[in-house]
Amino acid sequence: MGASTTAARRSPLARRSSLAAALQLALLLLVALAMLVPLLWLVSTSLKGPAEDIFTSPPALLPAEPSLEAYRRLFADSPMATYLRNSAIVSGLAVFANLTFCSLAAYPLARMRFAGRGLVLALVVATILIPFQVVMIPLYLLMVQIGLRNTLWALIIPQAATAFGIFLLRQSFLGVPVELEEAARCDGCTPVGEWWNVMIPAARADLITLAMFVFIGTWSDFLWPLVILDEPELYTLPLGLQQLASSFSLDWRLVAAGAVVSILPVLALFIGLQRYILPSASGDAVKG
Repeated sequence: MGASTTAARRSPLARRSSLAAALQLALLLLVALAMLVPLLWLVSTSLKGPAEDIFTSPPALLPAEPSLEAYRRLFADSPMATYLRNSAIVSGLAVFANLTFCSLAAYPLARMRFAGRGLVLALVVATILIPFQVVMIPLYLLMVQIGLRNTLWALIIPQAATAFGIFLLRQSFLGVPVELEEAARCDGCTPVGEWWNVMIPAARADLITLAMFVFIGTWSDFLWPLVILDEPELYTLPLGLQQLASSFSLDWRLVAAGAVVSILPVLALFIGLQRYILPSASGDAVKG
């Protein structure tokens, strides 16, 4: 009798919990659909054939005559391969420089004791509040004075280290057990060896997170390349897409195809690296 009464009392609670879960799932599906519709529309537009009207009313999501002609023309009639190469070089070197310099700067801020450490950290974090537009003109003048205007190095050097990356990796290094450093020190590791053999494996998840942020930010940057570059053969992908739109009199099939091509590397990077982003940091160092 008591068990049936308890079950009867729990039944309304279980129903309300199931209803709340169903409503939450429905809300998440609606948000996901709202995010995916523009992407699906972009892909659909790029796959519509040359004879198909892309401005029909009501609009058609699925192409009536699917065709890859826009992608063929994209690489045959425009320097898209050059834009992709430039973006890959700039983004790849920016990621490498960020992971190296930010981790080297974060390690002493997290584990070493020296006078002014708090002030240095405060100044680094304070630079996050400064918009890039504020330093863009002095940075442009500096690049002109050292002869790096109209070079890919002018895009890489400003992204070589970021305050966000230093702060993120410092917080990650603070969570590494001190015993791991002591064990490495007993094995004869120098401070550089401790950084490489203990801190880097332990901060793998945050390093991958930082790499993704830097890659996406550099890959999609439009303003700084527009300011510092004049030569079309040095254009990165965002500038190339803008050039593509003006060169082909707004052929939306080509523009949509170029946008899809620009999204694919970022999507592939996220899918390929997300399994390495683990919640445990110290566990990686113990295994290494």
